[in-house]
Amino acid sequence: MKKGTSYQLLKVARYTEKARLVEWTIPLYWRARPRRVSARFIPTSTLPRSATKFACLTGAIILAAVYGYRANTHAESALPLRQIADVPLPGNATRLDYQSLDPQRHLLFIAHLGDSDVLVVNTATRKVVATIPNISRVHGVLAMPALNTVYASATGTNEVVAIDERTLKVTARAQGGVYPDGIAFDPVTRHLFVSDERGSTDTVIDTRTNKRIATIELGGEVGNTQYDPVSHHMFSNVQTLGNLVEIDSRTNRIVGKTALRGCSGNHGLLIDARNRRAFIACEDNAAFVWLDMRTMRIVKTWTIGANPDVLALDAVRYRLYVAAESGVVSIFTDDKTVRRLAQGYLAPAAHTVAVDPITHVIYFPLANINGRPVLRIMEPR
Repeated sequence: MKKGTSYQLLKVARYTEKARLVEWTIPLYWRARPRRVSARFIPTSTLPRSATKFACLTGAIILAAVYGYRANTHAESALPLRQIADVPLPGNATRLDYQSLDPQRHLLFIAHLGDSDVLVVNTATRKVVATIPNISRVHGVLAMPALNTVYASATGTNEVVAIDERTLKVTARAQGGVYPDGIAFDPVTRHLFVSDERGSTDTVIDTRTNKRIATIELGGEVGNTQYDPVSHHMFSNVQTLGNLVEIDSRTNRIVGKTALRGCSGNHGLLIDARNRRAFIACEDNAAFVWLDMRTMRIVKTWTIGANPDVLALDAVRYRLYVAAESGVVSIFTDDKTVRRLAQGYLAPAAHTVAVDPITHVIYFPLANINGRPVLRIMEPR
């Protein structure tokens, strides 16, 4: 999952005791936090004294307005979620990535990218039951209970790793392209489709042999790939071209391309097959797109938290969650229509989300809370 930059810049000036002018640059994410501040110094000799004094006053006023805005936004954008627990996770306070849930076994698999581990949490007891090591720079993870297997993309070694869900041991490794990331599964062909982000391809792996059987050229950097059980086709975000590509998973041929106008860096993808909707998170311009899969036309686009990444759907309660690198979470309805219910700051780098379809509990792995990784567990209010 790639980070982008999407912010507005507000520059204010302030006079310092060292007789130099500091020009502050404050990135203001659209309803997002935290906000970073950087500075560079400009000799005051280049400015008249009156301009320096004016800059000092203006800077103070604008900084007060900024922090007032921030406080008000916290109050106005409270999420309708209640925190149940913070489960301590093993390892270092390094990046956590995709998750996948097996609700019947009560197992949640979390990619601990920074530590090259897959963490396994028992969601019933809320305890870590295993750490599966040596999955280098693990990004994607996908549990497939019907196969008793979990697949993980090891970007550090460019492999797709098979894990036995019963023993929690690695059973096979397959070539995954140049930079394997997201993973999708076609239950009809029993083929995995793996987004090769930097290789500009989808890698196809036969789960019966755990061997790569095809490489599909997509022409640009690939974001997330998802399976549509109605058309029996795969859909892949080609994020450097702004296209959603449709692939016939029986022939491994491209059968369609949809231009996603107004979406820059289309990375995250979720398909609601029942309602014939696709949802796309656009990381470079903080946009969220609703696409009608009957017409392959965009219905609506929203501005959400900066650098949106992972999407999760509670199909029973008709709630769609979008998690962003900026820590902002957006919640939408997904019933007769789609509308935004709420949006607000959750935690630093809360960019990955999963939902239990039975209990409706929501999971947010957080890399660094007071120096430790935790799994934040929440429920709808």
